[in-house]
Amino acid sequence: MSNAAQPAASTGEAPPLVGASGIHHAAYRCRDAEQTRWFYEDVLGLPLSLTLVADIVPGLNRRVPYMHLFFQLGNGGFVAFFDQPETAKPEHFAKADSFDRHLAFEVADEAALRAWQKRINAAGVSCLGPVDHDFVKSVYMYDPNGLQVELTIRTARHDPIVAEEKLHAHEVLRNWSARTRGEKEAKFGAAAIDMRSRQKR
Repeated sequence: MSNAAQPAASTGEAPPLVGASGIHHAAYRCRDAEQTRWFYEDVLGLPLSLTLVADIVPGLNRRVPYMHLFFQLGNGGFVAFFDQPETAKPEHFAKADSFDRHLAFEVADEAALRAWQKRINAAGVSCLGPVDHDFVKSVYMYDPNGLQVELTIRTARHDPIVAEEKLHAHEVLRNWSARTRGEKEAKFGAAAIDMRSRQKR
C-alpha cells in the first residue's frame, strides 16, 4: 500500500469562506452611456475598459436590450453603469441624497485632492469642499445621473481612529439600534426590521 497521503474523504460541508479581497465593481443605472463616459473618463480620468451589449438579461431569460459599461480604478476594480432606456424613468436620475447613495474614490494626498477639484470645476462641474471628516477629507460633486461622487483622502488620524472604533463597533451599533428602534417600527413595522432572510414582507 502506498504511503502517500490520501485526500480526505468529503464530508459534504462547504469549505470555509474567505473574506472578500475587495470590490470588483459597483454598478448603477445611467441616463446615457456617452454622457456618463464623458464624466468618468474625460473629467475624472477613469479609462473606459469594458462595454458589454446584450439583448437578454443573463439568468432571467428576459429580453431587455442594455449596455453594461465599466471604468477601471487604479486598484483593478471598476465602477460600472447600465444604460437601459426601455425601463429608464426621469426620476431615476434625480439628484440622490448622499444618505441614499454616493460613491467615494480615494486619491493620493491633499495636493492631488485640490488638483482634482480644480480640474473638475474647470470642466464645468461644481465640485464643493474640502470637508474635513476627521478620519478623511473629501470634495463632492454630482455625476450626470444624479449620483453624488466623492473624492477623498485619508488624514493622518485615519488609521488610529479606525483601530479605536473597531474595538467597540458592535456595541455602538447595538446602542444605535436600541435608540432608533421605536421610530423604525412606526415607519416600517417590526417584521421588516427583524427580517434576516427571504421571508415574505
